[in-house]
Order: sequence, then C-alpha cells, then structure tokens
Amino acid sequence: MKLLLDENLSDRIVPQILDIFPDSAHVKTLGLLRTDDSIIWSFAKEHGFTIVSKDSDFHQRSFMFGAPPKFIFLRVGNFPTSRITGLLRSECILISAFINDPSASILVLTGTTAV
Repeated sequence: MKLLLDENLSDRIVPQILDIFPDSAHVKTLGLLRTDDSIIWSFAKEHGFTIVSKDSDFHQRSFMFGAPPKFIFLRVGNFPTSRITGLLRSECILISAFINDPSASILVLTGTTAV
C-alpha cells in the first residue's frame, strides 16, 4: 500500500508509517513540492499511489475523475502530526480495505470516524 502525502501534511509522517504502508512517500521527497495538483494526481495515478491530503481540491478532483488514483481525505482541522500519524496507523485495516476495493475512489477520515 503506497500512500502519497500532500504538502499540507508533514513529511515526518512517512518514516512513522512505512512499516504498515510500505513504499509510501511525501511530495517533498519526490520533488513535487509546490506542484500543481493535476501533476500530483497524474504522478500518483502513474505510480500506483493513493493520495492523502487535507486539500479540498483533491476531494473535488476525486469526485470529477474518480480513481485511479484513490484519495484519502483527512478532515481533521489542525491536528498535530502525531495525531495524523496515529489516525493513519489506527485506520490501517480500513485504509487497506479501501485501497483493495475496486469500486471505491475516496475515503474520508475525520479523526473520530471514517465516512
């Protein structure tokens, strides 16, 4: 399961989730920082990533174009990095099921429940 974290999330999250989401990356480490969303979308699609972001633009793009790539929308406000990391780790089974569901394109995580 390869997650691609958007620039609105800390790159410090990636090393803390690699044990459960191998080959995950942050846009910063891939040279995609401050890149147009359409380029990130295409990159994720071409390389088999699921995008993770708090950015509502990706949310809209997911509704318009569907998957791939799949999109995990974090509706968590100003959660600190540690809580976002904890959320991704605690929802590992749900995220895995979402990624493996061929009919799913978006997963919304709120920090207390998944929608």
